Amino acid sequence: MTDTIFALATAPGRAAVAVLRLSGPDALTALRALSGSPPKPRRATVRRLRDSDGTVLDQALVLWFPGPDSYTGEDCAELSLHGGAAVIDGVTRALIAEGLRLAQPGEFTRRAFENGKLDLGQAEAVADLVEAETTRQARQALEQLGGALSRRHEDWRSRMVEVLVRLEAAVDFPDEDLPPEVVAEAGAKVEQLRAEVDEALARAQSGLRVRDGYRVAIIGAPNAGKSSLFNALSDHDGAIVTSTPGTTRDIIETHLTVAGYRVILADTAGLRTGRDEIEVEGIRRARAWADDADLRLWVIDRAASDGGWRASTPLVRVGDIGVFNKMDLAESGDGAEARSFCAINGLETIDIAVNLDRGAKVLDGLQARVVDASGGAEFPAATRARHVTQLTLARADLSRALSNLPQPELAAEDVRLAARALERITGRVGVEDVLDGLFATFCIGK
Repeated sequence: MTDTIFALATAPGRAAVAVLRLSGPDALTALRALSGSPPKPRRATVRRLRDSDGTVLDQALVLWFPGPDSYTGEDCAELSLHGGAAVIDGVTRALIAEGLRLAQPGEFTRRAFENGKLDLGQAEAVADLVEAETTRQARQALEQLGGALSRRHEDWRSRMVEVLVRLEAAVDFPDEDLPPEVVAEAGAKVEQLRAEVDEALARAQSGLRVRDGYRVAIIGAPNAGKSSLFNALSDHDGAIVTSTPGTTRDIIETHLTVAGYRVILADTAGLRTGRDEIEVEGIRRARAWADDADLRLWVIDRAASDGGWRASTPLVRVGDIGVFNKMDLAESGDGAEARSFCAINGLETIDIAVNLDRGAKVLDGLQARVVDASGGAEFPAATRARHVTQLTLARADLSRALSNLPQPELAAEDVRLAARALERITGRVGVEDVLDGLFATFCIGK
């Protein structure tokens, strides 16, 4: 039998209300010790809480949730206390005296998972919902908590079971008069499943971007206006702006909310041949961050004539945005050459004077890219890298099954492996190595 845990479910510090959660076999005993007779299940009731000496600790709102109809599947209770430190400390001491212990991070949700109240995908969604900073992150987490991810994978798994029935029939009853199309039908179903997993993997980055953020690097030559654009887009002076080349030596990041999506914006060191060891390292980091970004905003001084824009060309990719700054000045030959480079290499171009328009046109362009890359009406089949890994394994197993159809016993094993890969996403099998790492990321009390 598990022990009984408790934790503060609200943030620490001075507040009007603090909520303590209890879960475990002795929750009712502790509730009786502090409040007398427990309230009716799921009915909020005001009770005076007392310690073992009869000293009144607080007048609280008490809720009682008998298992298994509770968040964790165990007997649970919630105490809504006045939020003063003295009240919280007094009730905490009283609960410890009753034999309860403080919960570890994520222990309530872990118990919910272990008691079958949530699958692993839903447990991950709880963590994502607590950490959500934008409306899109919250919406994705809520859909996953509601079972959208699990239903999609369970549909694939159940269809794989149907395939296994056909393949194993061909293996177990080779002398029976089974219709010759049995294996062919199984192959068609496997091919359809693989196509759906392929499509899911192609869209996997959208779910990851919603959760983790869309990464945007501002790159370009020194003094092109990168830091000014960074400050304009982030609406605060996070980056130092001077006329001295090489002022930005390290990556400066900020988080934006663009059309409800989380965007990680980075100002990087000006790309040129470094003048000293510190600048060389800053440029190395700039290249690494830009190479890993979802989008690069390539800032070009359209009036410059020093050829500095060329140092950035190895980093830009099709679909990036060339931001031609200082449109209030005449465009130089270098500016025209950079514009031609953008046209040839598939970059969108935007002309701005960042000190005048504060990057409004760039923000509009950025919004369109973020929505296109992160949006989609259908719920994604992956919201974490772990999901992508298992879907990739399932896809490989299905491909191997198609190759092995002439030997149904081998094809059946391949389909069985694909189904197990999906089961690892929802936590049906083989997730012990995932659990400790996942729940350690939770806040205490959840």
